[in-house]
Amino acid sequence: MSGGKNLPGGAERWVAVARVLRFRGNKGEVAAQLLTDFPERLTKISEVFLSDGKREPWRIGLARFWMDRNHPGQGIFHFAGSSSISDAEKFRGLDVFLPIEERVVLAAGQYFVSDLIGCSVFEISAQEAGVLASSPCSLAEVPALLGTVSDVQFTGEGVAGTPLLAVDTHRGEILIPLAQEICTRVDTIGRRIEVRLPEGLRELNDEG
Repeated sequence: MSGGKNLPGGAERWVAVARVLRFRGNKGEVAAQLLTDFPERLTKISEVFLSDGKREPWRIGLARFWMDRNHPGQGIFHFAGSSSISDAEKFRGLDVFLPIEERVVLAAGQYFVSDLIGCSVFEISAQEAGVLASSPCSLAEVPALLGTVSDVQFTGEGVAGTPLLAVDTHRGEILIPLAQEICTRVDTIGRRIEVRLPEGLRELNDEG
């Protein structure tokens, strides 16, 4: 699920779940691009918040929400009080938000993309790993800064696979599997990820 962005005074308080694209039909509904991995929960709530990026999100009733079967990744919102095409057009380009406290609680080992992007990535070498195992010194004192997460890449729909962290480094971008044996510590609150890169990963990225 994506986090709230470009909001005045408190983006960290909101989670963006959709962006309104256009009106749909003639009864006031709008089509929206979904920005959440959990759109089914939108069928069970009675209000959301809207913002144009210039003002704090404002509350609006949600009469109904359903998935658009003809357009993957899109959903249909029918906001309270919207009953015509002209009503629906007023929502074009607005973002749909939920308060951060209503964000879905993920299982251990799962993370929101918005929480991973921007994290600093530190590399632990094999020698350093041995030192850490036998020394009480702080983790922050040993690993070397590798770069910053700029994106998270996923396999295609219906295809199993480990997500990849796109990390910007001084040598260019490197793709690191978001696997527990590689990403040994993920601290989204501290904005820090520690990795132990397997032999050959850098060479594989260079070839790519």
